[in-house]
Amino acid sequence: MSMRRSDVVLERLSLLHPKIIDLSLGRVERLLALFDHPEEKLPPVIHVAGTNGKGSFLAYVRAILEAHEKRVHLYTSPHLVKFHERIRLAGELISEDDLVSLLEECEKVNGPESITFFEVTTVAAFIAYSRAPADALLLETGLGGRLDATNMVAQPALTAITPISVDHTQFLGDTIEGIAAEKAGILKSGVPCVVGKQTDDVLAVIEVRAKEIGTELYVEGRDWSIEIEVDSFLFTGRNGTVRYPRPNLLGAHQVENAALAVAATDLVSDQFALKEDKIKLGLTQASWPGRMQQLNSGLLPDMLPGDPWELWLDGGHNESAGLALAKILETWQDKPVHIVYGMLNTKAASEYLRPLASLGTSLRAIEIPFEPASLSAEDAAGHANEAGFDAKACPSAEQAVAEILAQEKPGRILICGSLYLAGHILSESS
Repeated sequence: MSMRRSDVVLERLSLLHPKIIDLSLGRVERLLALFDHPEEKLPPVIHVAGTNGKGSFLAYVRAILEAHEKRVHLYTSPHLVKFHERIRLAGELISEDDLVSLLEECEKVNGPESITFFEVTTVAAFIAYSRAPADALLLETGLGGRLDATNMVAQPALTAITPISVDHTQFLGDTIEGIAAEKAGILKSGVPCVVGKQTDDVLAVIEVRAKEIGTELYVEGRDWSIEIEVDSFLFTGRNGTVRYPRPNLLGAHQVENAALAVAATDLVSDQFALKEDKIKLGLTQASWPGRMQQLNSGLLPDMLPGDPWELWLDGGHNESAGLALAKILETWQDKPVHIVYGMLNTKAASEYLRPLASLGTSLRAIEIPFEPASLSAEDAAGHANEAGFDAKACPSAEQAVAEILAQEKPGRILICGSLYLAGHILSESS
């Protein structure tokens, strides 16, 4: 596969700073100033931080706004197949030509100055968003919040904090309170913040910060709540109780993400002129690749002989994601579940796998292709055995699927454990 021109420029930009992540805002401030502050020329911004569900939350908000025929910019990371996925302009992925010229412009203005890859590409995104008209910009933090490059937006319309758990401890500290303080760094004086389900310790940290700077919090379990039913959920908030359809993304955790999006609409409904029927419509139209996605065509799905075989893909990769996945697998016990998993060596693999051990019929571990930080298939299998599986190491996803078809009882095949692995599988299916 030949490299895209954008990949060549992205590769050069990644060499401007020795570290992948170096949390501080000075470099971003310098480059934004050189471009005459595009971050001050954006449509109304909804800014989200948190550990789990940020992308799904924004997928629902985007679907809700688009159901109202709003033009929506979206900034998310990481990407699954190509970098362009990170920068969505008024509903469309940024084009290759626009991306190349934007990155080259940033490269030229920045010169040899030190700046991390995420910082320079975030500046590029801000420039793109400032030049293309839209009704809203949905902005996902890369890491943490307080010192994240996205936090240069001084007055968003709304901030949101999804459930926080321990992740990225090498950058954010290893206490949940320390991590919560970093995420609460996106709160802004006078800007309301919608807060998903948190532990008491985490909520206390967010509340202290909100009080310090004067932020109205709208908190799940205190100011709003949900009740999950079979094909709908009840949302009780400042406007009473409303029944909403179950979202089209699978799993109870997706109902939580959808409910957080509904709570967000309570706070910005006047600003965006939102209507209940279109909010309901949006929830059933959201899409978020690599999150419990059934694959029907491509290299691996084409290997399946058909019914009753199915192939699913999920990119969740920490303990919370393992628990969320387990809840889905509990509803899948009508036929065997054969797991193919790969994981980065920075993740706690056993914690992720433990909730799945009693629910999976078989497990094959693979190394994530083209990913230097991946666990080897043997190490990944070792973690799975620790978690309670009888695991086998396999050289590739293709080989794992072939073995499952030859050796196991027909059922569902689930490929999981890493967004990078999900991206690899999707790129083979596209």
